Amino acid sequence: MAIWGISDLHLGFQVDKPMTIFGPHWAEHPDCIAEAWDQLVTDDDLVLVPGDNSWAMRLSEADMDLTWIDERPGTKILLKGNHDYWWTSIGRVRAALPSSLYALQNDVISIGDYHFAGSRLWDQPGHRGFKASDKKVYLREIERLRLSLQMGQKALSTHGGELIVLCHYPPFAEDGGSSPYTELIEESGASLCVYGHLHGRRARHQARAREGEIGGVEYRLLSCDLLGFKPVKLRA
Repeated sequence: MAIWGISDLHLGFQVDKPMTIFGPHWAEHPDCIAEAWDQLVTDDDLVLVPGDNSWAMRLSEADMDLTWIDERPGTKILLKGNHDYWWTSIGRVRAALPSSLYALQNDVISIGDYHFAGSRLWDQPGHRGFKASDKKVYLREIERLRLSLQMGQKALSTHGGELIVLCHYPPFAEDGGSSPYTELIEESGASLCVYGHLHGRRARHQARAREGEIGGVEYRLLSCDLLGFKPVKLRA
């Protein structure tokens, strides 16, 4: 079982939200992703999709988007992103998901020798426009991440294997340094953390868009436009 990753699919088969407003390279991007995904990934593989899966506002409007993901090869683990407004209660979401999709929300999913934990996260103090209302969400996401990682640690200590963390927002501070998020991830014993959210030509130049091994954890940025709309292999 290989593990792949791709984030920020931004599908919108039932809503009018053309991604070309963000640049011509987004033209027909679902077709580009599907072609690469279908060539690279097998049914025995696992694909991590950490957030911004669909532009739908309601769960019923996400049907075609979720079906499209289900039709791609592999088992998929989805995380909620800041634009996933269709993602309401976790019970309703899980009941609506096709058979090859799993929803991760502040808990842990174990498949084979791998344990997957994580949370959406949020912008951090120092981010442009950070407000008092953002602080409340930021502090809540710290606790949600802590809860999920505790469950992941328990699974890791009981069953062994590898702990992998999914986030939507970058876990690093605005200046690229450590944060409460990265501290929790490093303390958990996780070996890999994937995230998305950042887009465009300047995305990789942001201080918080860090990749590689940091504090004993490998970090990977998976926004689909930064990957050329192709899933990237994370584990062979």
